[in-house]
Amino acid sequence: MEVISFVALAAGLIIGLGAIGACIGIGIMGSKYLESAARQPELMGELQTKMFLLVGLIDAAFIIGTGVALWFATANPFLGQIANLPK
Repeated sequence: MEVISFVALAAGLIIGLGAIGACIGIGIMGSKYLESAARQPELMGELQTKMFLLVGLIDAAFIIGTGVALWFATANPFLGQIANLPK
């Protein structure tokens, strides 16, 4: 039953690396937003709208990855193939 352990490891990697990537991306984008808002305060509203749109897209990608990882962890399609292997 190595498949179950590999699926658990893969799910942890998908969720963990997705979270790290999303956090780093949002952090870099937030710092660039603050830099640009300090340089041109008159564009702050427009920049804020675009920043929140991108934050939603970045979080959506992470949440989709989490959903796929949890799907494989709970309803693993690979387990059906193990039952059909010759013994």
